[in-house]
Amino acid sequence: MSERKEDARRASVAIRAATAGADVADESFRTDLEVEYKDGKTDVVTQVDRDAQTTVIEVIEEAFPADPIVGEEDDALKQVPETGPAWIVDPIDGTNNYVNESRAFATAVAAVRDGEPVGAATVCPALSDAYRVGPEGAFRNEEPLSVSDCGDPEAATVCPTFWWDFDDREQYAGATRAIVERFGDMRRFGCAQLELAMVAAGTLEGVMTNLRTNSWDTVAGVHLVREAGGTVTDLEGNRWRHDSTGLVASNGEIHGELRAATREAHFTGE
Repeated sequence: MSERKEDARRASVAIRAATAGADVADESFRTDLEVEYKDGKTDVVTQVDRDAQTTVIEVIEEAFPADPIVGEEDDALKQVPETGPAWIVDPIDGTNNYVNESRAFATAVAAVRDGEPVGAATVCPALSDAYRVGPEGAFRNEEPLSVSDCGDPEAATVCPTFWWDFDDREQYAGATRAIVERFGDMRRFGCAQLELAMVAAGTLEGVMTNLRTNSWDTVAGVHLVREAGGTVTDLEGNRWRHDSTGLVASNGEIHGELRAATREAHFTGE
């Protein structure tokens, strides 16, 4: 099988796996959940996260039993292999939203080869939205995606993503200030994969963080943005990859201004 056909097959498995995991999450949404805490008061996990990840992995392993799998929960790998095929899984991105009965959560699955995504899916069951990306492009509910054409920062809406620890709240404040001083409006949804998908769909003009992110929170969404015509870089303007510091994702039109805002936040308090 050619590499292109193999990548198309992986993209197909990604949407199937993400849908299966999202179904598990959806079944228990707005039910009585037992919540556990990992590293802080807002870093939560539930048994549903683990069950959804197990379901996603089962779908992947049925099709590609030898592939390594990177995942957020339990003993899955935490580092993306630099060579060969691999999978990156977030069973419930936005678990805080999930346990608080907010619809802004997603199951995300990305297939990568040599660290670069070749197919991905982000399924938001409570919103009835399924995003997918593969060799034929990026789609939401089978409609082609395209980033916004807004080039005026004062008309643009931008989202600061990821959670700044309590020791980094000056940077959080700096990010908020940089956005409201430069752009028309700001949103924050608490689900990075959904936020990136919204950039791909043209709902947001940009998403930014100065932090180094987790691959399971980002790779699927970054692939969506790029395939929908957007731009994703690190703080320095280099092409973003899973181990970059900072993530600046935009429609391309406001990217310079958004990167400047991200750098401003990064150096706040230094």
